[in-house]
Amino acid sequence: MKEIALGLIAFFCTVLLQAQPPLNKSQQAVQQTVIKMFDALSNRDSTNLKRYCADDVALYEYGSAWNIDTLITKAITLNTATDFKRTNIIDFIKTTVNKNIAWATYYLQSSITSNGNQRLVQWMETVVLVKDKKDWKIKVLHSSLIKRN
Repeated sequence: MKEIALGLIAFFCTVLLQAQPPLNKSQQAVQQTVIKMFDALSNRDSTNLKRYCADDVALYEYGSAWNIDTLITKAITLNTATDFKRTNIIDFIKTTVNKNIAWATYYLQSSITSNGNQRLVQWMETVVLVKDKKDWKIKVLHSSLIKRN
């Protein structure tokens, strides 16, 4: 437990040193899209997961290319654990908006409970988003695993 606490303290200190300046309204909207997408993933809610992703979203996970159907299959359909719980901490490093395209890089830490096992997973991720009418949609997500225990 001490190792987890020390890891979290080091993680947050690193993030605080890299924090970006105050965000404008567009940057906030981009970040909210990312947060809501992970909320949908945590809630095993495929409808809202699709809502925050472009129809042709590309997800690059663990050296593989996934589409939305692959993500739903792996994270929702095959995830039948009755005790499943996932909580996420997202620490944005940088969020950039250029007209109808945006990209953000962040650290993602997820605490996941499933089938009586709890694990902590940390990634560094970059997403590219596109504006679809008034809403931001995730078009590309690239994930680099930092640590899993």
